[in-house]
Amino acid sequence: MQIFNKEPNFDFLKLRKFAIVLSSLLIIASITAFFTKGLNYGLDFTGGTMVEVGYEQDADLSKIRQQLADIEINGAVVQNFGSSKVVQIRMPQQDHIENVNVSDEVLKALRSDGSEVVKRDQSYVGPVIGEELKEQGGLAMLVALICIMIYVALRFEWKFSIGSVAALAHDVIIVIGFFSITEVEFDLTVLAALLAVIGYSLNDTIVVYDRIRENFLKMRKGNSEEVVNTSLNQTLARTLMTSITTLLVLLALFFFGGQTIHSFAEALIVGVLIGTYSSVYVASTVALALGVKKEDLMPPEVKKEGEEFDMP
Repeated sequence: MQIFNKEPNFDFLKLRKFAIVLSSLLIIASITAFFTKGLNYGLDFTGGTMVEVGYEQDADLSKIRQQLADIEINGAVVQNFGSSKVVQIRMPQQDHIENVNVSDEVLKALRSDGSEVVKRDQSYVGPVIGEELKEQGGLAMLVALICIMIYVALRFEWKFSIGSVAALAHDVIIVIGFFSITEVEFDLTVLAALLAVIGYSLNDTIVVYDRIRENFLKMRKGNSEEVVNTSLNQTLARTLMTSITTLLVLLALFFFGGQTIHSFAEALIVGVLIGTYSSVYVASTVALALGVKKEDLMPPEVKKEGEEFDMP
């Protein structure tokens, strides 16, 4: 049974002024939050220590947090890792304890009540490495946007190129703003999710642009707005099905995937929602605002061989 037996006929562009206002407000709020509150960077960026320990029985996370507080370990994130008997402790740098001694102090505190605790793993990220990760992560997103702009310009037209990059920048800024406002920890998994959001949103945008290009060549009487509106309706079923199925997987990861990928799933959920919206409104609206028309997509005329030698 088909969900869409008849092609929808929504007037998407009727709401484009409202969409422009909404996007502008979201971007302003995101940029304001980023520069006033900043991001709650994880240990990958700020530097710190991660210790993984194993218990013989189910670990009591509340008790572990109290034991760490007793030795003045501040800002520690305590969570199960893989099973209820394995605990991962992530700690920022401590002023009163040297980094090389943090794991020993933690183990001593956890064993103070007679519990059998085994250290399974330990890693340390210095602040210098954290700064490098920030720079390289930002550079990776910038390079991705530039490469996408070049690709879309070559495949379609420069007006579409500007529209696609505007939509991608729109998505990334709002996702970063979401993490700034909610103060959810921003770590390497979130950075990976941002790059995945760019890929997802671009895929959606390219599908819409492909249909717009086809309809510009097929619809002889329609103006630019009619062509874009028709194209959005024709790709609506595909867009919704892709978004819904992707969100179902991400929601499963968010609720049942554990704390390790919680932020990753959260970033992708927000990114998929915003990316679907931007593919419909931001990318198409920017292309229309730049004046895209049928002539921009027509292939150049090729003179027939010998035509220049025809005699009058």
